Parts: sequence; structure tokens; C-alpha cells
Amino acid sequence: MKILVTGTAGFIGFHLVNKLSAIGHSVTGIDNINDYYDVNLKYARLEKSGIDRQKIEYGKKIQSTTLPNYNFIKIDITDREKLFSLFAQEQFDCVCNLAAQAGVRYSLENPYTYIDSNINGFINILEACRNYKIKHLIFASSSSVYGINEKTPFSVTDMTDRPVSLYAATKKSNELMAHTYAHLFKIPATGLRFFTVYGPWGRPDMAYYKFASSIMKNIPIEVYNHGDMLRDFTYIDDITDCIVSVLSHIPQSAPVPFVLYNLGNNKPKKLTEFIETIEKHLGRKAEKKYLGMQAGDVPVTMADIDSTRSSLGWEPKTTIDDGLKLFAQWFKEYNDIT
Repeated sequence: MKILVTGTAGFIGFHLVNKLSAIGHSVTGIDNINDYYDVNLKYARLEKSGIDRQKIEYGKKIQSTTLPNYNFIKIDITDREKLFSLFAQEQFDCVCNLAAQAGVRYSLENPYTYIDSNINGFINILEACRNYKIKHLIFASSSSVYGINEKTPFSVTDMTDRPVSLYAATKKSNELMAHTYAHLFKIPATGLRFFTVYGPWGRPDMAYYKFASSIMKNIPIEVYNHGDMLRDFTYIDDITDCIVSVLSHIPQSAPVPFVLYNLGNNKPKKLTEFIETIEKHLGRKAEKKYLGMQAGDVPVTMADIDSTRSSLGWEPKTTIDDGLKLFAQWFKEYNDIT
């Protein structure tokens, strides 16, 4: 299958192209390599995928030296002309859109970035899928869409009309936009609501990465809501396994070929227990600074994955202990910590 993956300098995109290439798909990856967090980590991911950093130029295709059938091009999904030209040239079978401005808290500081990437960029993806007859669009949503949802676990049938951050609102908008295009133009679309994805090569703006970084620098970690939070932490390999399964499950439902899935571990952990596990695998104790609830945050995320199990045959396999052990090993190696 010929697949476009957007956001391949990012955390999930990086892992996904490695897995897709390994099982024989022809993959083109794009990313704008923005500076939301350290671009050196993004370039390091690309180099791990066999993309020579020195050869990266905007709009130029680069062949991986280590992954068969993988090419990377630096393109921003808001660049309609370049994006449409790529679709016309490559004639993709499937698009997996992971490119987005991520982060709940950053949306309080820089809201326009979220509209540019998550709304304007996504309509470009949808229009490209429409014009170039894409057989299946897979796109990243988020558990953040559940917002002020007092019912747990969160089900894809729950109402999601009370977001508590602009990031969540843009992700809910993506679901509505994709549903509209599936209805009007019969573009099969699958939305994936990710629940707190973690693991090696993860994002520095995520809490677990911040905890690890602060612990190793002997800086107090900030524990919001005094640690009284539950999160459905989901390991990266489980996430990419599910995306691979989604590829062969193209929505056929009438009258709208559209479906949503929760991708969560289904075994939420208390934040304090999560921190203790990080401490164990880093071999150091954290000094903790307890704070109130952060604006735009929610106290609980918990995924109902019954429909994901029944439709895709997917079950998360990685325990928090095993996942954080692998993350800690990578974190020490990447940061040259002995």
C-alpha cells in the first residue's frame, strides 16, 4: 500500500513509519519540523529513520538510507500548493494525518498556531483526499475531546460538546470536518482518540518526559491537582500496532463511511504511582512541588475500548512498568546519562 504519513518528525509519526516500512508498505513522510519543542530531537528521530539531516530542504524528497520504501519531504500541511502537488505526483492509497499543533497548555499561550495547523492544515488534507481519490483517511484525534465528561470510562458514543481547551476544540472540529467529508464525498475516514501516549523518543512537553528531565537535574517536579489525577497511559508500540490494524479496516458503514476509536490502555494509573515508577527506573527520587489543577486540564482520562477490541481485535499489551523501563533506558542513552 502507498501511504502518506504526516508529522513523521514527531513522536507517533516516527514510530509509525518505522513499523509500516518494516512490514513492506511504501511510505512517504512529511513534517514542517517546527520549533514547538527542541528541533534537535525531531532531527534525531529523522536520522534514526535514515534521513540525512544535512540534505533536508523544503519540498525536497529524501530517500531513507535504512528503511526500505521510505521517503521524507519537509512540507507544511498549511502549504496547499506543495501538498496538492505531492498528492498529484504520488497518488497515495491511504493518508495517516498525525501532523498537528499538540499540547493542551500551549494552546493557552499561542492559540493562532492551533487554528493554522489543526484547522487550516486539516482542511487542506481533506481537500487533497477529496481531489485525489484517497481510499482511506486515518487521522489523529485526542482523549481531550471528552472535556467535562463526568462519566467514566469515556466511550466514543459519549457527547463531546464541552471541551476545556482550544486544543480539544480543534480536535473535535477535525472529527466533525472528517465526518462531513465522509458524508459529502464518501471518503472513508477513521479518527483515533489517543490517550496519553508515552515511550522512547517521546515529546519533551509531555508530563512523563518533564518528570524524567527534572529528576535527573535535581529540579522539583510540578505535580498538578496535588497528584490526584488518573491517566490512561498508553505505550507507543501498542498505539502503532493499532494504527496498522486500522489500515485494513476501511469504514464501509452507510450512509457515512466514518468511525471513531479510543486508543487507550484501559487501565488508568494514578499520577503518583506513575511518578514512583519513573523514579524506580531512573534510580532517583523526585522532589515534588504540589500545585492545583492546571487550566484546560481534566482530573481523569479513562478509555472504553470495547469497540476497538471488537472491530480491530486490538488489545494493549504493555504494562506501565515495562513501558517506563524502556522509556528510562532510552532517556538515559539519548541524554548521555550514566
